[in-house]
Amino acid sequence: MDFEFIFTYIPTYIEAAKLTIKIGACGIAGAFVVGIICSLIIELKIPVLRQLVQIYIELSRNTPLLIQLFFLYFGLPKVGIVLSSKACGVIGLIFLGGSYMAEGFRTGIENVPKIQRESAYSLGMTKKQTFWKIVMPQAVATSVPVFCANVIFLLKETSVFSAVALADLMYVTKDLIGLYYKTDEALMMLVVSYLVILLPISLVSSWIERRVRYAGFGNTGSV
Repeated sequence: MDFEFIFTYIPTYIEAAKLTIKIGACGIAGAFVVGIICSLIIELKIPVLRQLVQIYIELSRNTPLLIQLFFLYFGLPKVGIVLSSKACGVIGLIFLGGSYMAEGFRTGIENVPKIQRESAYSLGMTKKQTFWKIVMPQAVATSVPVFCANVIFLLKETSVFSAVALADLMYVTKDLIGLYYKTDEALMMLVVSYLVILLPISLVSSWIERRVRYAGFGNTGSV
């Protein structure tokens, strides 16, 4: 193991990690918003839009992120739409993650017992009040584990960004291996980099899930 090589290129990996986190954070935030909007459209049974959302979810969940990136980076320029590597990365994560977030929120909404809605109606609450004050808080709480799992999943998916010339962690690793043939050192730094990024998120996610559970949120089995 060439530790001199490792110490020399640690700053390069730090910069690549910053880019990976930046793109991942933007994509995840966008996916969260798209997921909420899509789940609301399905829950409210809005004509036409509901069918379009269902098509989007099936298309997104059943195609690899790499193919989606190729379409954005290589396909769209054929029709005059040119996107940067960073834009493709963010849009790709939003497109993929939005469908997973939507399914997670939808499941959370469906897990709220019908009797709770009926109880709210009997107390004089409107459908709008019931949805936002009774259903949504519980749906969001029960969706916390799914949301946290999707955050980690999407961050790991950033490893394919190198395919569209985005200088992320995987791109730097492949570049160093090709230039210096330091496979073991480059791969070790890659593994450590993802571990440094994902382990804190995993620990925080577990803590949040415990807090939500101990607070009584998501216990939709009771009234």
